[in-house]
Amino acid sequence: MVETVWRPTRPVDARRTLASLARGRYDPTHQAQADGSLWRTTLTPEGAASYAIKQRGPQEVHCEAWGPGAQWVLTGLPDLLGARDDLAGFEPRHPLLEQAHRRHPGLRIPRTNRVFEQLVPAILEQKVTGREARAGFRRLVLKYGDPAPGPAPEGMRVPPSPEVWRRVPSWEWHRAAVDPQRARTLLGAAKVAERLEEAVTMGPAQALARLRSVPGVGEWTAAEVAVRALGNADALSVGDYHLAKFVGWALLGRPVDDAGMVELLEPWRPHRGRVVRLIEVSGAVMPRFGPRLTIQDHRAI
Repeated sequence: MVETVWRPTRPVDARRTLASLARGRYDPTHQAQADGSLWRTTLTPEGAASYAIKQRGPQEVHCEAWGPGAQWVLTGLPDLLGARDDLAGFEPRHPLLEQAHRRHPGLRIPRTNRVFEQLVPAILEQKVTGREARAGFRRLVLKYGDPAPGPAPEGMRVPPSPEVWRRVPSWEWHRAAVDPQRARTLLGAAKVAERLEEAVTMGPAQALARLRSVPGVGEWTAAEVAVRALGNADALSVGDYHLAKFVGWALLGRPVDDAGMVELLEPWRPHRGRVVRLIEVSGAVMPRFGPRLTIQDHRAI
């Protein structure tokens, strides 16, 4: 076990900052514990790692890590918790955003620096319900991920490597309710995983272009990865089934479409992703009416 203490120059809320990385309540790579600690696993360039983050105050975060990749995790802890997240030029300019920004001063945009690791669940979430995608992700990671090193909570797994994903047989994709199109996209990404990881050294536009070079990875998927793996505070998930309506209700009191959302958020560039995150933590709700995305059963295909 190795450990470190990070004392940022401005407040950080570790659990809320990293909440966007969780793929549901039962994510085998991300578990919040009753004692306030947050456990995560990752497959680093140096090997598997599990780590526990414990907040001791708004400007003091403790981290303990285990496994071959433990030191890599500690080195990257500031990035993970938003040390590069630059608020320069951000002005809430809306009562809801002002309130959320004031209530959550420690909310930051995380940066995992693990591109393929964030791309996998994003691909699984394409054009299906969140519940369906989370269930498929959990099933596949539990089956093909290695047990988390160290004293991690029972059932935690390290995300599979690109090589392991490429060996998943067709029937396992069916059992996880992953249709052939998403499976092909994920397998294509696994083949070029090393080139995708190069995105961490690129500027925002070039990184998004690198992500979208994978067949089947469009604007929505690339943005979902960029905001988590690369800390891109402007990444906007255009094409999401609910997001445009949600943003419209929160800021205007009425739904808008994707084009309307892009226009509405333009004044906040380059912080559009931050605005979305503030709306998410604000407690804003969208009226529940109209058609909903239905769960598709691809296992019979």
